[in-house]
Amino acid sequence: MRRTPTGAAVLQPAKTASITTAVLEELAESGYGRLAMEAVARRAGVGKSALYRRWSGKPEMVTAALSELSVPAVPTPDTGTLRGDLRVLVEAVHEWLTHPLIARILPDVSSEAVRNPELADALRRTVGDPRREMARPVFDRAVARGELAVDVDLALDLVGAPLYWRLSVRHVPLTPGYLDDLTDALLRALSRS
Repeated sequence: MRRTPTGAAVLQPAKTASITTAVLEELAESGYGRLAMEAVARRAGVGKSALYRRWSGKPEMVTAALSELSVPAVPTPDTGTLRGDLRVLVEAVHEWLTHPLIARILPDVSSEAVRNPELADALRRTVGDPRREMARPVFDRAVARGELAVDVDLALDLVGAPLYWRLSVRHVPLTPGYLDDLTDALLRALSRS
């Protein structure tokens, strides 16, 4: 009969949360290329072994931390209309992209992912795909109501792309009414009417 692990062998949720915060803060300050396991451990007040008990290396640690911050931020609105649901999704993407940590981290890890296929795959699996799957029911309902005129995957691409381009690539702040205007433009592009 196996003995139940105790002490250091048990992953403590509070310690994992502290480490996750340290990963995100260190990533925002140093960038992916300069991120060191030692610096994360120091910031979290743990030994490096605490990191390696949770993740096999830097890519897994970073993507787990980003997933923890990013995936729960996806709403699944059901306002009864495509426009209402789009407006909620657009607002959520805006809030995510302007989060103080995400705003500094996402452009860096996105450019690093171009050079690092392992990181790109991990980001897709742990952040991109789960975020898309959480939003997919919004568009499936729009298809069922006869409101969506394009492929669901294309619709998912279109919701975040304009905000990412404006905020993360161009670094241009939103003007008053921008999110409403974007919602209306997306509705025209996506809907049957």
